[in-house]
Amino acid sequence: MAIYDYTVKGRKGSELNMADLEGKVVLIVNTATGCGFTPQYEGLEKLYEKYHDQGLEILDFPCNQFGHQAPGDEDEIHEFCTMKYQTSFDQLAKIDVNGDNEEPLFTYLKEQQPEEEVKGLKNKAAMAAIQKISTTCVKPEDIKWNFTKFLVDREGNVVKRFPPTSDPLEFEEDIKALI
Repeated sequence: MAIYDYTVKGRKGSELNMADLEGKVVLIVNTATGCGFTPQYEGLEKLYEKYHDQGLEILDFPCNQFGHQAPGDEDEIHEFCTMKYQTSFDQLAKIDVNGDNEEPLFTYLKEQQPEEEVKGLKNKAAMAAIQKISTTCVKPEDIKWNFTKFLVDREGNVVKRFPPTSDPLEFEEDIKALI
């Protein structure tokens, strides 16, 4: 299997064939509108505006598995993101990223990048606390919380996994290296 072998559900019942993104750099994020990390939408949008014309795509997958922090339906979540953060990147259907009903694409992403590098003492402490309260994080490779990010290169390789504590602008250089 490769990332291009998956099809994911978009908003309003549409589908996105991941093969349509071949040749693009893709950042895949599980998000929530009521999370302490929600302001990361600002950084995601800045990256999208800056690099979209050079081949960057951002895929936003709302997820309600962590503290029920994405409680709205797809339309409510989309409206919140576009109104509050002026997001213009693709927002897809709400999914599970861990457990029996996890989105198969996320199973693949976790297999390819089972660990994330957490930098800084403050972030390490935050991630340790998050892992203790995360009820869906059972396996070591499971996603710990909202705003875990996966970076995919133009050939479809999952090259990095960033923890929720990583602000998107912190890894701009990683994106630039792939563009």
